[in-house]
Amino acid sequence: MNTISAYVFRQALGPLLAILGALAAIAILTQGLNQLDIIVTNRRAGFAFAWVTVLALPQLVSLILPMAVFIAVIYAFNRMHSESEIAVLYGAGVSRQRLARPIVQLAVIAAVVHLIINVVVQPWALEERRKVFYDLRTDIASSLIEEGSFTYPADGLTLYARSRGGGGELRDLLINDGRTEPGITYTARAGAIVTVDGAPAIVMRDGQVQRQTAEGSVDVLDFDRYVLKFDGVFEEPDLFFLKASDRTLFDLVFPDMTSHYDQRNVDNFIAEANGRLAAPLLNIALALVALTGVLVGEFSRRGYGRRIMWAAIAALVIRLAALTIQAAATEKPQLNALQYALPILVIVVASMMLGGKSARKKRRELGPSVLARATA
Repeated sequence: MNTISAYVFRQALGPLLAILGALAAIAILTQGLNQLDIIVTNRRAGFAFAWVTVLALPQLVSLILPMAVFIAVIYAFNRMHSESEIAVLYGAGVSRQRLARPIVQLAVIAAVVHLIINVVVQPWALEERRKVFYDLRTDIASSLIEEGSFTYPADGLTLYARSRGGGGELRDLLINDGRTEPGITYTARAGAIVTVDGAPAIVMRDGQVQRQTAEGSVDVLDFDRYVLKFDGVFEEPDLFFLKASDRTLFDLVFPDMTSHYDQRNVDNFIAEANGRLAAPLLNIALALVALTGVLVGEFSRRGYGRRIMWAAIAALVIRLAALTIQAAATEKPQLNALQYALPILVIVVASMMLGGKSARKKRRELGPSVLARATA
């Protein structure tokens, strides 16, 4: 890469990284708002917030990277136009194709990064993110008992703990189980929530069991250790299924046909797999659309606002069309071929427009030929 190409490459790379960084910051805010209920109610709120935000970034980058490349190229070349750098380069004999070459190289790099994110990083991140949410929603210790407050997880069942110590220890417990007659009251100095045979339970230490007898008296039993199970008390969490976006490319192409969930979503998996492989081509396609918008046509000292507007509209339509085709392919698998055809067609058309002769070059070549015919 020579000096001019390196300069043009850097002019587009800087805005691209800035755009991705700004969108990452927006993602941090939106993820915090979307998951506010889980973050507020869970004792691991700080870690959960940071981790799920990081895990959401690969999907966001995959979604906006093609448009970020387009915006970066438009910004870089419009600035170079406004500062007459493009005019100077044209005057020095630099061709339009030579200016486009470093941008195409940047777009190819973005496409490779996009492909790695789609095939490797995003499936792992989204699978891990769903596991984190699943663990948070099924964290009995965080939702079952609120320290210093009475909670009622089921009809006739009342729980209270004065405070919560390290390691999930509960102090000064009071449990009133009125689901059966007569009711039973448990008090304990300390306890902890555990899972016994797949069901939540509380292990209490140094406490009493109080049960009212038929005669109206109260039986009191002291214990050193007592396990109280909650079979059937809490609603079981939904079964953990990996969605199409959470799966690896191999799992999408070769789903588990013994699973009813996979059998019902085969078309969705195939559309997702093709979308991941085709989406990186949009980086090259939209980069060429941006180049076409700022380089093809007559040179103007007034700027290229109108051409940039039309290029932006075209880029937005192409990006939305790609998303629409992928969504439609989940219902009609024969549309999967269009996921590749769309960016390839855009690349071919834009390349032909960039490869054509500039208006200035046409006039330079046309002038001598007209003179030669006139003097013949």
